[in-house]
Order: sequence, then C-alpha cells, then structure tokens
Amino acid sequence: MQLNDAVVFISGANRGLGLAFATEALARGAHKVYAGARDPSSVTLPGVIAVKLDVTSEEDIASAVAQCTDVTLLINNAGIAETGSFLSTGAEAMFQRQLEVNVLGPLRLTRAFAPVLAQNGGGAIINVLSVASWITGPLLATYAATKSAAWSLTNALRQELTSQHTHVLGLHAGFIDTDLTTGIDAPKVTAGSVVNAAFDGLQQGDLQVLADEMTKQVHQALSPHPHVYLLAAE
Repeated sequence: MQLNDAVVFISGANRGLGLAFATEALARGAHKVYAGARDPSSVTLPGVIAVKLDVTSEEDIASAVAQCTDVTLLINNAGIAETGSFLSTGAEAMFQRQLEVNVLGPLRLTRAFAPVLAQNGGGAIINVLSVASWITGPLLATYAATKSAAWSLTNALRQELTSQHTHVLGLHAGFIDTDLTTGIDAPKVTAGSVVNAAFDGLQQGDLQVLADEMTKQVHQALSPHPHVYLLAAE
C-alpha cells in the first residue's frame, strides 16, 4: 500500500510514536490524516484533523467512525505501559488497565473501521506491537503479556480480513525514545526510524516489520534458542 493519497487514522497521535506517524504520513503525501487523542486540543501538528478518541470508549469510537468514513489506513498506535510483576501489589488492576488499551483498544477500532476499509477498497491496518510480544521479565511482565495478546490478535485479524483485501501489518520494536520510556535506562531507537520502517514495510507488502536490531536478534533467536523467551532476558 502506498502512502501517497492515503487517508490515515492514527490512535494516540498527539505525541510520541503517534505524532511521528502523523508527521511522516503527511511527508509521504497522505491525502488526509486523522489524529485521534483523548484530548483533541493536545493535537497541535499542522495539517492533521484532530478527533476525540479514547480507545476504551465505545461512544468515542462510534463517533470517530461516523466522522471518518474515508479512511484507507488505520494505525492502532495508542498504548500504555506500567511497570511491575504479576506478583506485585495491584498487579491484576494494572494488567486490566493495559489490556483495555493495548488489546481491546485495537480490537474495538479494527471491528469498527473494518467496514469503512472494505468500502474504500480494503486498505490496511498497522498494529503497533513490541519486542515484548516475545520476551518478558518482572519489570514489564503485565505489559509484555498484553503485547503477546496483541500479537496473536494481529495474526488472527490478518486472516479474518483477507477476504475483504485488508492488509494487516504487525510492527515490533524495542525501546523507542519517547516520553513513554522516560526513566528507562536502556538503548533506544528514534520514533522516526520506527515509523519509516513501518511505512516502508507497508509499501513493500510486508506482514511484519522488525524495526530495530534488538528486535531482529530476539526474533531470530526464538526457534534455535527457546531460553530467550522461556526465561527473562539478562
């Protein structure tokens, strides 16, 4: 799928990776970019259309679909991350909050926008996943579980949407240098590099994009070295 003349809807587009997606979509010639955010006034990028969107709100999603009937590319970017193990205090509530945004959010948006994409020729969906889809540890245990679920969801939706010619791409990356990773002392890649990898992959018809070297190494190691995902990475 080419970005030129595409009509793009991005969840969580007011900052971080979502803002980078919106900026690059415009640079690549997108006809229109809808920027979903809980607070539309926080969307300040010139050239985009702000849309009120909380991905946990069925009302917001229905309103967005009614407003954005020309979408050809849906980018499920909105996500949250909380630190803590499954045995930590409040882990169940923490897990539930992340499930609502990281798994059920993309599911709700995909179900709502699938008919729109179908009527506009099929189009495409990019789901923002993570290297944490495959590896975990106590620091991000609950977050990683939601990304594993989102990976499975992405693979299932890809198969279900084939009949309407909607291309579904899973985007995996490690730590990205945005406000979401502030305070995490680890190597990070730029949001721009991740977005460029995603859009390049989409244009090439890829089903999966591994946006940084760490993610490529983990993915390659999964089969010959199962300890990579059976045990926490050192």
